[in-house]
Amino acid sequence: MLNVLLIEDETLFAKSVLRRLQREGHTGAIKASLEAGRAALKTKLPDVILLDVRLPDGSGLDLLKEIRANAACQAIPVVMMTAYGELEDAVTAMKVGATDYLKKPVDLDELVLTLSKVMQTQKLSLQLDYSQVRETHGIEPATMIGYSHTIQAVRQQVERIANLVDKAEQEHPVILVSGETGTGKDVIARIYHQAGSWHHRPYVHVDCAALPAELIEAELFGYERGAFTNAHQAKPGLIEVAEDGTLFLDEVGELPLSLQTKLLNVLERRQVRRLGSTREVPVQAHFIAATNRDLKQMVADGRFRADLFFRLNVLGLHLPPLRERQEDIALLAVHFVDVVARRYGLEAPVFSDDAVQMLQSYSWPGNIRELQHVVERAVMLSPQGVIESSQLMLQAPNAAATENDYSGVDSLSEMTLEQVEKYLIENALEKTAGNVSRAARKLGLTRMAMRYRMEKYQL
Repeated sequence: MLNVLLIEDETLFAKSVLRRLQREGHTGAIKASLEAGRAALKTKLPDVILLDVRLPDGSGLDLLKEIRANAACQAIPVVMMTAYGELEDAVTAMKVGATDYLKKPVDLDELVLTLSKVMQTQKLSLQLDYSQVRETHGIEPATMIGYSHTIQAVRQQVERIANLVDKAEQEHPVILVSGETGTGKDVIARIYHQAGSWHHRPYVHVDCAALPAELIEAELFGYERGAFTNAHQAKPGLIEVAEDGTLFLDEVGELPLSLQTKLLNVLERRQVRRLGSTREVPVQAHFIAATNRDLKQMVADGRFRADLFFRLNVLGLHLPPLRERQEDIALLAVHFVDVVARRYGLEAPVFSDDAVQMLQSYSWPGNIRELQHVVERAVMLSPQGVIESSQLMLQAPNAAATENDYSGVDSLSEMTLEQVEKYLIENALEKTAGNVSRAARKLGLTRMAMRYRMEKYQL
């Protein structure tokens, strides 16, 4: 459904155009002069403008120039109309920035087809702006590396789900991926996207923990011009930008309760409404959510909506931590060596036997992400073509246990979950001299999640 602004002084013609647009399911407004058209654009931005060349108070070409010079509305498609069919008017309009033009008397069927073509072009342009540009860093296909039984099972489940979803004619199921930080939940989402027939459509990654609390609603749902201070132009939300591709909601457990309600409404009704708008837009995206939190416990604690949890957990997948798939550690390490070596144009080094043994005996609290960072550092520090155990800079298991000394605690088993969480955060902050980012990394949390917990415990 389009919101059309028709700037035309011929009343009968304008009304017939509006009636035809309404039969097609669109809405619109008629303005009979340039001044009225300018005023309408200051009030609300339309999806497309139909603009007559000759109007009582001037030329529509002048207004077209103003529109293209105004950052707030320069992206709006403008279709010019002229009663004279002069080639000069059409050429000038296209040079100034018209999207298309029509000659009067306008055939209403041709008008509808032109609008459809214009909006399809606009849609493709938005896809380039919001999807392809955003994902230039993810050109290489995502792969799930590992021979372990659990990883092979997860890979098969994802491919099977994508195959079944391809056969679904209507609503697509929501997938919830759980697992510790760094286990590769984002890789699962990309594999799901690549395995589906919609792989050429947008893939939008939303990190719910990284978005500032005051902006997350506007980023997810979008907004209209004037919806709040500094909303100088309308902007589609990330849900809308995903179109009929994939929307990956990473760390969905960090969403505030107020937004959980809105997200549930989107999932249930498959409609999204921008802030400041009364118009709803259909949602066709494939949703996949991920969390490193225990959502069941959060539901019990009243920090996550039970109805949203059940709606998200239609198809649940769990990724095991790296320490539970030791047979994959060496394989992953070699893969990351090759990636880093290609990136820097280096000869790929090999691991010494001691280094392999250290990799497999380490507990990997940061999981695959930590392994990737350790390998990248080791490749940069191994000029001889061999990665020694000393270049991994990993703590031996007993050293790690010493650093995480809980001698000041009588018994963790006698503490509540919140007491343990608060103690671990205090301990991490003490050992990092109050550095929040470093403490968050030690605990396997994002900075936003760390801030949330510090505020919760008034630290």
